[in-house]
Amino acid sequence: MEIILPANRKLKLLFAEFSSIAFIATTPTGAKKLQPLCQNKAATLWVPESLSEINNAQTYKESLKNHVAKLWKNHPAFVFCLATGAVVRLISTLLNHKSTDPAVVVIDETGKFVISLCGGHQGGADKLAKLIALQLGATPVLTGASNGLGLPAIDILGVPFGWCRGGGDWNAVSAAIAKGEDIEVIQEAGSTLWQNRLTESHPFKFDESPTTKAKIYITHKSPSAPLPSITWHPRVLWVGIGCERGTSKQVIADAIDKVFQENQLALSAIAGIATIDIKSDEVGLLELCRQRNLPLKTFPSEILRTVTVPNPSQIVEKEVGSPSVAEAAAIDAANQKSNSDTRNIPNVETLYITSLQVPKQIYRPTIQNQKGAVTVAVALSEKEYIGRAGKLLLVGTGPGKLEQMTPAAQTAVASADAIIGYSLYIDLIAPILQNHQIIEALPITKERDRAQRAIELANWGLTVAVISSGDSGIYGMAGLVMEDLQASGWDGKSPGVEVFPGVSAFQSAAARVGTPLMHDFCAVSLSDLLTPWEVIVKRLEAAAAADFVTALYNPKSKTRTQQLVAAREIFLKHRNPNTPVAVVRSVYREDEQITITTLEKLLDVPVDMLTTVLIGNQSTRSYGEWMITPRGYRK
Repeated sequence: MEIILPANRKLKLLFAEFSSIAFIATTPTGAKKLQPLCQNKAATLWVPESLSEINNAQTYKESLKNHVAKLWKNHPAFVFCLATGAVVRLISTLLNHKSTDPAVVVIDETGKFVISLCGGHQGGADKLAKLIALQLGATPVLTGASNGLGLPAIDILGVPFGWCRGGGDWNAVSAAIAKGEDIEVIQEAGSTLWQNRLTESHPFKFDESPTTKAKIYITHKSPSAPLPSITWHPRVLWVGIGCERGTSKQVIADAIDKVFQENQLALSAIAGIATIDIKSDEVGLLELCRQRNLPLKTFPSEILRTVTVPNPSQIVEKEVGSPSVAEAAAIDAANQKSNSDTRNIPNVETLYITSLQVPKQIYRPTIQNQKGAVTVAVALSEKEYIGRAGKLLLVGTGPGKLEQMTPAAQTAVASADAIIGYSLYIDLIAPILQNHQIIEALPITKERDRAQRAIELANWGLTVAVISSGDSGIYGMAGLVMEDLQASGWDGKSPGVEVFPGVSAFQSAAARVGTPLMHDFCAVSLSDLLTPWEVIVKRLEAAAAADFVTALYNPKSKTRTQQLVAAREIFLKHRNPNTPVAVVRSVYREDEQITITTLEKLLDVPVDMLTTVLIGNQSTRSYGEWMITPRGYRK
């Protein structure tokens, strides 16, 4: 079977949030700077007609100002390689409101700076500027107050979780945050993961405070407050629907709107619609879901009838095989449990009843010529519906310094909603982490926990970067994540998976000591936590007998002290005691230590889990501070 992978995955990831980006340059230098960023169908490079010789560029004939005006409404992002002042004059009359303006990013012709000019938060210009800067090796220039304070921007706070913006005075609340005034947060629904990255000096108060100057509501309700306030609506309400056959979209919509208004619930907090499977072809229901962009969950009667509801009906049971449709479907959707799942949940009856926010309400149209009847119930889910497919980005960060981390890997990390990894590795990439990102560091022995947590978040709908030092596919997290996905019955598509290679430990160590890997080589881990020691011994004996240059990973820990001793003895059976050996610890990091020794004297050198050992083959030689393995061209 032939598998064709899409090209330009790095740029696809870079522009994933933007359906179309207009890149604009007016000089050959500017066009050359933007060209590498435009190798994706989401990006179009525009140049004046005088630069028509530029490859893969579109030309414009009229004035640039008129051309930008034509593009303005149909492009969520613009990237200019122009002077900042020139861009300001081009777009000044086009700006309307920060909630609707596109992202505008400016790159200087030297490629040293990438400026988020407007639409920084809601338009995504801040994030786009950072990602482009990583590709160009440039400095991102962000001037929003939240960046300086180290806080997540309040107007994009809920975006990773699929929350919907509600009403309120967003400018006033943002100003209060910028001033460092006390902001009361009333969170009644949705994930609290956004709180994990708050600095010690953050202004948010999670209890009622007499010094409060503004309020943030995170709720499924429609609140009102005298102070300047804003509202985020997590999508946590599942609307259960039962209806007569042929009920129109309008009647169903009116019924939902009425129930929500009477119960002070926010329509934008709706996660989706739930009903019995025999209603999966109900035209009015399907049209409503399509119009409001809501998922439709359907359940067979044998599942619905297992749900405990406050208002069962024998008449309904006789007709459809379940004593409840609206209440049972809402509850089941909110709890996201199948029939088999519920049998293993303690106190499932209590769980179900408490999730029900509005028991069934029957609605009949009062307008003449409108027919049908609708039963509506509303249940509250503990976890919000994000509304998009999640991704797993398996990232190798290289040996430890950012300059050894590939631009593609940096882009992956910077674009992720959540970062999961060992705390040491997360600390090493701290400069490219974002204020709004979820960061979860787990101990070095919790690899499986990291993998499972990453899969959980990706299945929920987040883009999750799982980081490993070196290359994620060489003794890293990539294999474990893929294994656990396969074991879970993964279909190979959702969540999406992409692997970003990094410079491995043995490559880095080799680079620091010369060319020890110039001929055939192999790598063996001495850790017997996951591999039986008997298997490791067989591999060491095979490598030694075959005269491979050999890289030893995990050579020694506090509890494993004899494995390196045994490995050395195995190699001494096949190699000269004077065989060159490189012992490289914390390569490319501030505490780097490099020792060139021999196989005979290997045990005299301090070694730990941050060390990589390179054992030469029979032709490897030392030359001063270098190790050289001949390729064989010189006879």
